Amino acid sequence: MAEDKAKTKEEVKAEVAEKVAEVKEKVEKIAEEVKDNLEEAHAIAEGVKEAVKEDVEEKAEEVEEKFAKAGKKSKKHIEEVKAEAERQARKLERKAAELAGDKPKGAKPVTRPRIERRGRKYQEAAKLIEKGKAYSLKEAVELAIKTSPVKFDASVEIHARLGVDPRQADQNIRTTMVLPNGNGKEVRVAVFAPLDVCKAAKAAGADIAEDEEFLKSLEKGEINFDILISTPQYMPKLGKFARVLGPKGLMPNPKAGTVTTDVEKAVKEAKAGKVEYRVDKQSIVHIGVGKVSFGADKLVQNAEAFFESLKNQKPASLKGSYVKSVYITTTMGPSIEIENLYN
Repeated sequence: MAEDKAKTKEEVKAEVAEKVAEVKEKVEKIAEEVKDNLEEAHAIAEGVKEAVKEDVEEKAEEVEEKFAKAGKKSKKHIEEVKAEAERQARKLERKAAELAGDKPKGAKPVTRPRIERRGRKYQEAAKLIEKGKAYSLKEAVELAIKTSPVKFDASVEIHARLGVDPRQADQNIRTTMVLPNGNGKEVRVAVFAPLDVCKAAKAAGADIAEDEEFLKSLEKGEINFDILISTPQYMPKLGKFARVLGPKGLMPNPKAGTVTTDVEKAVKEAKAGKVEYRVDKQSIVHIGVGKVSFGADKLVQNAEAFFESLKNQKPASLKGSYVKSVYITTTMGPSIEIENLYN
């Protein structure tokens, strides 16, 4: 019995060795075929390069001869024609090298898809979003919370692309609104107004409420506030600081509700989560509607309030679609498309 088993093992070994030899022989044949194909491709590429070079030289000679016969000795033009011919030659050389499997000199590296250039956490989060699908508002909010890739309490933002033309005065949308649950940010409110108004503003929750002292702070370059509220009669005094405050979005504006006679009300609204949004040059509105820690329900309420406000801002002169697309995202997170609620 032991001898039979031993023979069986020997037979198995022999069969395995035979199969390994067959596979090895096939691999060698394939390698030879690949080598032959590569050599052939290289030969073709070299032939193309030589042909292109000859063609460039021939064309250059033709151009020189043509200009000589015509009596036009424009050296600059001849050089321009040569340069263009050489540029086309380099282009053809790159194509020939690509056919041969070579990397041409000076070739631009292949750009990886954007998703592959993102971090590992972002890529994992993006896998949870179905490509090309538009989600309902609640589904999109829940998914945005789930796909937030950062450890801190990320902001939740909505980006709406509109069909308006911001260059038209009646379509340059800009307004303010109060989010039902606030936006999760600690807002520092400054008030520049007469002293009696400043007292009421302080009582309403203003962080800074000053008269002439406020101007002295601005002259020193001290800007330690997020919102500036002023009365109409005090606006001319802020004129010389427009170049400083304007680019930072801090210059009081009647449309934003920061130039008002009811300063106390403006301060309370700012502290309660009043936000401003406006359409940019690309016809997109950006707004933060809270933090991930708010939870889905509060974020949905804030988002619905924004959409209602946006709907009310639709210009009467607009023809065609008002809201073209809407996306929601978190800080450093992937974007999620929301179903169009109005078109």
